[in-house]
Amino acid sequence: MERILGKSRLLVLASTFPAVPGDGTPEFVADLASEQAKHFDTAVLVPAVPGGDRNEQRNGFRVRRFRFFPRRWEDLADGAIIENIRTRKSRLLQVVPFLLAETVATFRAVRRGKPDIIHAHWIIPQGIVARLVAPTTPTVITTLGGDLYALNSGPFRALKRWVLKRAAYVTVMNEEMAKLVVDLGADPDRVEVLPMGADLSTVRPHVPSTDDTLRLLFVGRLVEKKGVSVLLQALRSLEDVNWELTVIGDGPLRESLEASASEGVTFLGTQGREALREAYANSDLALFPSVPTVNGDQDGLPVALLEAMGSGCAIVASDLPGISEAVVEGETGLLVEPNDSDALATAIRELAYDQPRRKVLGAAAAERANERYSKAAIGKRYVEILQHITDQSV
Repeated sequence: MERILGKSRLLVLASTFPAVPGDGTPEFVADLASEQAKHFDTAVLVPAVPGGDRNEQRNGFRVRRFRFFPRRWEDLADGAIIENIRTRKSRLLQVVPFLLAETVATFRAVRRGKPDIIHAHWIIPQGIVARLVAPTTPTVITTLGGDLYALNSGPFRALKRWVLKRAAYVTVMNEEMAKLVVDLGADPDRVEVLPMGADLSTVRPHVPSTDDTLRLLFVGRLVEKKGVSVLLQALRSLEDVNWELTVIGDGPLRESLEASASEGVTFLGTQGREALREAYANSDLALFPSVPTVNGDQDGLPVALLEAMGSGCAIVASDLPGISEAVVEGETGLLVEPNDSDALATAIRELAYDQPRRKVLGAAAAERANERYSKAAIGKRYVEILQHITDQSV
């Protein structure tokens, strides 16, 4: 492929990417790539998923998907890899072929495209692959939490240290993660808290309820760290509140969560971007009851939370690093201790019939999200980092 005149070449490596725009898969990599493509000749290399084209053009950047397993069973990267493995242990059979195929595909992309810089989302495996096949190409590592908080056995820590010590720059979702990567050997002068931005350009303004039903919303993968079981437990004690909960998302815990849910809870599964926009606009409270898991994994800063804030929806969320940096207690939402269903129920009850306060919290949340976490604002900073590194390497 010919170089776009006047632009440095950027290769983006990731393992989570929607098969088609708006299919419900998190789009933070695609959203950021669209901003990067305004300044870089951008190519994105991601694994194959059901329904995704092998090659395509999107919003100014190219997408190439590498095959790694017989198509019938090739679903390791359809969602979150770690959670997919936890759900079905047989998917472990796809891991080695995945790693080998990604290594080969990245080698070919580097040889043919000759990128000036690489942006690897996740230390494991993309950071490792970039380090293996392109050790002389400056690489920016972005970790979103799962690979940093979990995967902490000796060999994994050694691999993370090997990648982070040699990274040109490292971005993380919160201050706690920044300390963790520095402890693993990253240069503190090249570490920055820079969450994934949310596309807030098409959010719909919040529409207050006109009746006495409290419309609650949860958006996220139905996995342990999202804390949906804690939320369902909290709702059982809200007999004095007329509520209804919409759960958007899918995952390995869906069946068990549906079985344990009270009347008034509706599970919609994965929804596209337009449906999400409507859900945020028409909900009174967006709930993010995230919890640390037994293996140490936890949310960094969910993009869904930022989208809900951007719509002007009031927020109740767990007081965890990253989340507490976006949601200011009492100003842009309410924070509760993770795994505390009583505290969660109290916070929901506190806002249930106080529409004026929900409106104030939602307006402040929208202002904070647009100023600090919009795709444009976050994308601008990532572009500045990439340009600075490429300028230094010339």
